[in-house]
Amino acid sequence: MRAYIFPGQGSQVPGMGQELCKLSDSAREYLEMADDILGFKLSELMIHGTKQELKQTKVTQPAVFVYSVVKARITRNFRPDMVAGHSLGEFSALAAIRVLTFADGLRLVATRANAMHELCVSQPSKMAAVMGLDDSITEKICESIEEVVVPANYNCPGQLVISGTAEGIATAKQLLKEAGARTVIELPVAGAFHSPLMEPARAALEEAIMNTTFKEAKIPVYQNVTAMPTQDPDEIRENLIAHLTSPVKWTQSVENMVADGVKQFIEVGPESKQILQNMIKRIDRKILSACI
Repeated sequence: MRAYIFPGQGSQVPGMGQELCKLSDSAREYLEMADDILGFKLSELMIHGTKQELKQTKVTQPAVFVYSVVKARITRNFRPDMVAGHSLGEFSALAAIRVLTFADGLRLVATRANAMHELCVSQPSKMAAVMGLDDSITEKICESIEEVVVPANYNCPGQLVISGTAEGIATAKQLLKEAGARTVIELPVAGAFHSPLMEPARAALEEAIMNTTFKEAKIPVYQNVTAMPTQDPDEIRENLIAHLTSPVKWTQSVENMVADGVKQFIEVGPESKQILQNMIKRIDRKILSACI
């Protein structure tokens, strides 16, 4: 069995739109459709944009979504037995298997990105990757800090990303290093994603999600919030609403997919990045992984 997996923010690369257009003539039509939906020239940024321009949350998220969904749709042998997406990638996965239309998925991603961007500007916060420490130790240290600091991304064994206020992350860095973490690296992101600090953005996204049509999934979707499979549109919707303020249970999702019979993971993202493939190797080295 094969699982197709979709990366999130951080997988963007300059020229990603040009790469798509080389793969298929229909990719250009999708890019033009995205421009019309968004009201700005995302296509130009995806084709000619610099690394810094693509790094803006309100640009990054639509760009990654468009890239992954279009690549899945123009791939002739796209026949997943199940899907999952890392953070933003969950929206890409749902649109790729047509639980969401391309247009509806992109509108939701744009709402998500804009709400997160505005919140991060008005309320600065941070994320940091904790390397080389047991998850349970990191969790206990986060719980001991008075400021908001929580586990955000369970990426793979030995790598847990935390989110919180600037003061909370500073305190956590010191305590985690004292506890034996190999390194704690602040991430170049706009704010504390997947934490309670995203509540105002979650509220904005909830309204949009509740007004969007979700079809029943024809194959299992392993969602970040639960790490469990579902095909029910109402459950998918509820999990997406909780998505912004809850941790990404990626390690648990991969382990559950392997337990359910997956023999190969195929990442639908830029080949130069291989972000999810690298995580898969650290979760289970026996499982094959590739990129389309």
